[in-house]
Amino acid sequence: MKPDISYMRRAAFILAMAWPGVCAAVEQVELRVSGGANQALQEKLADSSVLNSLAGREDVQPDEVVAAARSDYARLVETLYAEGYYSVVVHIRLDGKEAALIDPLTPPDRVNAALIEVEPGRLFRFGNVRISPLAPGASPSEKFLAGAPASATVVHDAARSAVDDWRRAGHAKARVDLQVVLAHHDAARLDVDVGIVPGPRVRFGDVVVSGDTAVRVSRIRQIAGITRGLRYSPEVMEKAATRLRKTGAFKSVQLTEAAGVAPDGAMDIGISVVDQKPRRIGGGLEYSSFDGLTLSGYWLHRNLLGGAERFRVDAEIAQIGTMLQGIDYSLSFRLEKPAVYGPDTHFFAEAGFYYLDEPGFLEERAEITVGASRTFSDKLTGELGIGYGFVSVTDRYTLPHTTRELRIVGLPLTVTYDGRDDPLDASSGVYLRTDLLPYFETFQSQTGARLEFDARTYRTIGESGAVVAAGRLQLGALVGPTAQAAPPAFLFYSGGGGTVRGQPYQSLGADYGGITLGGRSFAALSGEVRFPVSEWFGLVAFADAGFVSSGLFDAGDWHAGAGLGVRYKTPVGPIRLDVAGPVGGATGDGVQLYVGIGQAF
Repeated sequence: MKPDISYMRRAAFILAMAWPGVCAAVEQVELRVSGGANQALQEKLADSSVLNSLAGREDVQPDEVVAAARSDYARLVETLYAEGYYSVVVHIRLDGKEAALIDPLTPPDRVNAALIEVEPGRLFRFGNVRISPLAPGASPSEKFLAGAPASATVVHDAARSAVDDWRRAGHAKARVDLQVVLAHHDAARLDVDVGIVPGPRVRFGDVVVSGDTAVRVSRIRQIAGITRGLRYSPEVMEKAATRLRKTGAFKSVQLTEAAGVAPDGAMDIGISVVDQKPRRIGGGLEYSSFDGLTLSGYWLHRNLLGGAERFRVDAEIAQIGTMLQGIDYSLSFRLEKPAVYGPDTHFFAEAGFYYLDEPGFLEERAEITVGASRTFSDKLTGELGIGYGFVSVTDRYTLPHTTRELRIVGLPLTVTYDGRDDPLDASSGVYLRTDLLPYFETFQSQTGARLEFDARTYRTIGESGAVVAAGRLQLGALVGPTAQAAPPAFLFYSGGGGTVRGQPYQSLGADYGGITLGGRSFAALSGEVRFPVSEWFGLVAFADAGFVSSGLFDAGDWHAGAGLGVRYKTPVGPIRLDVAGPVGGATGDGVQLYVGIGQAF
């Protein structure tokens, strides 16, 4: 049969001409696929061929060419089986000689040309197909039906799916017992009969912990949360591994099933762990031409008391080098203990000390909070606590300056949904976070509530999927006290790297009869388009807008900014350089510069 498709990959003699003495082991590889095969099949065959990838390479020896050619017979046949072609004929000739007949121990000194000829034959379709027995409520794959293309991959996936259904039903040792495949070449039909042995229904037995670890074995079992006597489920196994990894105490976590099942149906589970280094120290640097320099650092212990307790100390010095504000200081501590009220509920305690020197006020604050966090799913978490804070505020908008003290009891609640593909550099998914703080101020007997909402979305655009569009919406509201009576940290401002780039930091507040303070409501909208330039560099175009009101989203003021940025990718996240200027509002002029680690949002 005369081939009607020719798929060529050639390496001419350019290298040999440019560098005398340098010569490729095989200079030309040609792939011919007969029978009118489509372009997609040709590309899959070309990609699966090792010989095809050697064309023109001067670092390959003739014996390697022969070895690649001989291995390609199986590779090409497997590729065609996966696509539903079973009447396959493959010839691979090196300088006209069939590669299978060349002695690999005495290869030729040189191979000038290689020819791969593939005759796929007719596309097979399924005839009589059966997988039995199926787990209760399970159904066969939609692709594993009579008349459908008879891909070997579909057979494999259908059998694996049937076994997985039985395992999800508690039959941990389900397996394929019989697989009869009969190809009718005259009719291009494939009959498949797969027999499944479900095995007994299994319950979890003992959890056996191994590995060189400083975490107590009893705590590892608690965190994993595998209950003895519970019906076996692979989802329970996956969740146990995820819980252990999320503690951060372990470099690797591996769960294994015992080879046998006890007469009472119990099966032991092995957990093998390797510890992370217990301590870690890190830091960050961020610079804005208006906000000044911010230095931050942390110290982390991953196993403070031997039960995978995480203890972290954070320190920050901000607004270094600014003229309108003084230097801000903060020092905070947080202790987390996993698996306290069940495997998915953790205890936490945190304390913080803050000194904020702003144009409108000087705030000194100390606070402590205890509570619990709950993991509802891989993406949804919640946190509830009770806290007490002491705040000393010097209001600078009055003459003489007045100092007031606040004692606040609060019930902080946080709910977070994180569906991003990569928290450090997201390209798809959604992030939602809601923070609610109902509180009571004991000194003046005032009640109130502060609400913050943060929504982010990411999507790739274009055929390549490399361009990322990102959007962010921020909302905030303070209910209860007047702005003059509220803690300054509870009020809202706009401007700066976290809200509106191109506008000075916290430059937009609200007017209260000639006095400018933070607003009682706030909204900000941000959009970015991120363009890759190379493997390491990218460009960003962005625009932000912010709104602040003295009431609850009634009449207020707004401003906006826009600019361009550069990103350089690193293992800890992209290094960010943004240049922005104001495009709306009356709170700033000139250009603002922002430098930091990580995307803006």
